[in-house]
Amino acid sequence: MISPTLIKDLEALLGAENVFTSEADCASYSYDGAVLPSKAPGLVVRPTQTEQLGDIIRLCYEAGLAITVRGAGSNLSGGTVPDVENSVVILTNSLNRILEINTEDLYAVVEPGVVTAQFAAAVEAKGLFYPPDPGSMSVSTIAGNIAENAGGLRGLKYGVTKDYVMGLEFYDYKGNLVKTGSRTVKCVTGFNLAGLMVASEGCMGVISKAILKLVPPPKASKALTAEFANVQDAGNAVAGIIAAHVLPCTLELLDQNTLKVVEADQKCGLPVDAAAMLLIEVDGHPAQVADDAARVEEVLKKCGATAVHVPGSAEEKNKLWTARRMALPALARARPTCVLEDATVPRSQIPTMLAKLDEIAKKYNLMMGTFGHAGDGNLHPTILCDKRDKEEFARVEAAVDEIFDVALKLGGTLSGEHGIGTAKAKWMEKETTRGTIEFCQRMRRSCDPNGLLNANKITGI
Repeated sequence: MISPTLIKDLEALLGAENVFTSEADCASYSYDGAVLPSKAPGLVVRPTQTEQLGDIIRLCYEAGLAITVRGAGSNLSGGTVPDVENSVVILTNSLNRILEINTEDLYAVVEPGVVTAQFAAAVEAKGLFYPPDPGSMSVSTIAGNIAENAGGLRGLKYGVTKDYVMGLEFYDYKGNLVKTGSRTVKCVTGFNLAGLMVASEGCMGVISKAILKLVPPPKASKALTAEFANVQDAGNAVAGIIAAHVLPCTLELLDQNTLKVVEADQKCGLPVDAAAMLLIEVDGHPAQVADDAARVEEVLKKCGATAVHVPGSAEEKNKLWTARRMALPALARARPTCVLEDATVPRSQIPTMLAKLDEIAKKYNLMMGTFGHAGDGNLHPTILCDKRDKEEFARVEAAVDEIFDVALKLGGTLSGEHGIGTAKAKWMEKETTRGTIEFCQRMRRSCDPNGLLNANKITGI
């Protein structure tokens, strides 16, 4: 049981309206986007000032309570599912101020609960550009993006969240404020603690502030779509574009199953008869854009594209990109259970991986839609099923095992952008080594001696 004295202390600190103890309230924070059993915390707190985070952590840690930090809960690996009974969830969605957008030195300072899309829009209004654009950006928060090292459609050219973190402030398990990095382009003052916090999934500390790099927006862009009679040709086109030394800002793939589901859901005119579709955008200086677009079109036709289309207006282009972003929600609505994976391979291995995914879907008699950031090798094979059907779900689990085995054999990784959490922890040693796991456990214990910060995630402690 959670001590009534602790609850009173937290109510005094935060206000009673920001401390939730009812079963119904706590159940709302018992799950995330992963297909995992829910587990309700014993207590949920909502700070309204970043300075309160240190006191919350200190009080809870001294009481021996496991702590899970939650932004929007949109992650797909179980990272925000409380894994210990009578644990505490800290909500950061009220810590949502954009503190500074500096147009001279090209950085911004934000609180952890700022929604990614709202931040990107605020930056754009100042004539600058924040490239990271995870598919969940309309709801996901900046600190969640940092904790998972979120990617996105523009990752191929512009990189992922880690490439834009200049500095952080966070609280350690004692409730002490830690500062790392700075507003300057260069900073080697001490250990790279910001790098340690990126992709740490809440296991090292609790982020309270982030300094993020901004860049000038591209002066021009051009979009193309390409249809293919088979997925292999689409995979070859992806590899061919990269081999031609063109780096699009976006190079996305949707297979036929995904096209059909998204079109039925969105009714936006997608080519449902195509075996696969590529969505491509090049950007930069106008002359470079024209040259890159011509080279891309040449590769597409050489690789067997049955149709290449240039959207006639910004509205048409935005409709296509919205359709891509709606791939997961549309697939999730198609059947009771949606198992989204995050297998990533070297870009040259995309054609092989696509062929293997097709074989696995047929082998286990499963409906699988594959989409993703093909340009950086990050595919999202998504299995539509019903977890209540135990026989079907056993086939799903066997297929997922095989998907990861294939990805690793091709020199890939378990997770390109969704993290490990609890969903993928059992496969960690397959990609790394026992020594790697033990090293991470020792590092984690040094930052969290009692294993209370996002307990049992990633390395199982």
